Amino acid sequence: MKNIFNSWRRDLPASIVVFFVALPLCLGIGLASTSVNGIPPMPLSGLISGIIGGVIVGLISNSRLGVSGPAAGLITVVLSSITLLGSFEFFLSAVMLAGVFQLLFALLRAGIIANYLPSGVIKGMLAAIGITLILKEIPHLIGYDKDYIGDESFLQNDGHNTLSELLYAVKALDPGIAIIGLFSLGLIFLFDLPVFKKARVFKFIPAILWVIILGTLMNILFASSGVSLEIAKEHLVQIPEISSMQQLLVQLHFPALEAFTRIEVYWVALTVAAIASLETLLSVEATDRLDPKKSITNPNRELLAQGIGNFFTGLIGGIPVTQVIVRSTANLNSGGESKSSTILHGFWLLLAILLFAPFLNKIPLATLAAILISVGYKLTNFNLIKNQFSKGWDQFIPFFVTIIAILFTDLLKGIGIGLVVAIFYIIKKNFSGNHEVIKGEKEVEISFGEHVNFLNIASIKNTLRNLPDGSAVCINTERSKSLDFDIRELLLDFTEVTSKSRNIQVRWVGDQFKKQ
Repeated sequence: MKNIFNSWRRDLPASIVVFFVALPLCLGIGLASTSVNGIPPMPLSGLISGIIGGVIVGLISNSRLGVSGPAAGLITVVLSSITLLGSFEFFLSAVMLAGVFQLLFALLRAGIIANYLPSGVIKGMLAAIGITLILKEIPHLIGYDKDYIGDESFLQNDGHNTLSELLYAVKALDPGIAIIGLFSLGLIFLFDLPVFKKARVFKFIPAILWVIILGTLMNILFASSGVSLEIAKEHLVQIPEISSMQQLLVQLHFPALEAFTRIEVYWVALTVAAIASLETLLSVEATDRLDPKKSITNPNRELLAQGIGNFFTGLIGGIPVTQVIVRSTANLNSGGESKSSTILHGFWLLLAILLFAPFLNKIPLATLAAILISVGYKLTNFNLIKNQFSKGWDQFIPFFVTIIAILFTDLLKGIGIGLVVAIFYIIKKNFSGNHEVIKGEKEVEISFGEHVNFLNIASIKNTLRNLPDGSAVCINTERSKSLDFDIRELLLDFTEVTSKSRNIQVRWVGDQFKKQ
């Protein structure tokens, strides 16, 4: 009971922090995903996904710190899918089917893909997301809210890009918003100092909540003082205010049963399932690496949880959910200890819709942007860049390329480019050979490693080719647990044929492979 109590004491404040990180992201991604010509935007769709991702996925998942909800990486897919299918209700049917496909992925053990993601690419992804968050939220910090909060793509829907947006933001700077935004950001870093972190006042009420309260009070002070610094409504949180169950039902959308007779619905569902699963597995791997307790999440269990989550989010009008690294990082940095923080943040999102909307709608977006910038700063971790560089070019280049690719494209394209570079270096390393040449006084020893495959054949051929005629050589396969058939055939041909024509004496140690 004591351990549970201690966990709850850490999870409760962590859940509040995750809630305030998730709130603007759910609203922004929800609006961006449903802003299709001819279809009115549905801000509740993102909040519904956040609730489902927190409560249902959180209950089923075995990820200790992972937090699920709507993901920016799926916005383009959602927009194009709604346009293709012609209605949001048809798309919801596809989301339900996507959940079913994810259940099949889990049964087929497709989560094994997570085990083969190179470390350099994952670390590059984390750093890139951190840098992207900082660059994307600076405009919101100073009052330029043309782009939606949570956008990760370099090219934006407003025709700008990440870098040009900064110039437009500076030109359109709002003094009142900038004061509150910079004040909030300063408070976050001030409260993060050891002397403040130990303060009793932050034990039960997290520092982030104090920042939000003070930022909101500052705007109220601007409004009551008569100065021209009051923040306009469009620069505040805008949760639909629901006063009755009937009003809630009007806001909700449900899947269309007739959609299941259309073949394109199944193609959309498969696309959503594949991309959502990939983003989830990337986040799972990244979160486990960040976890100080080095938890190991079962990826197939996570796909199962995501599948059930997407089935229910499609059922009640939400956009697809995935595990999301930004929210997961916020959970980790704020002291989350168990799944309770994830589940609780989902309940806070639900209460935000049902009870707290009038109060939350007074929060400046600039204050929430400051919170996201602080998350990005912690994700970037410049020491990580230094450490990767010290590991050599084969580790640093995939890491660096992943960062640059994500910054100038989007998350999934950037990861794809990073993986290609990482695979190139893996193949290059394999081609360099899994063997060692030791030159002795009387003979040359070629010692092979534990696992030698066909990718090593070029370097082995080169080694054998460069042996001096008339020399003595020892082929040592004692350490080898597996020797590819092509390699074995090459060595036997050299031993029985080539060596005799070149007058090379061959001694083979580890005869089990010679006899096969």
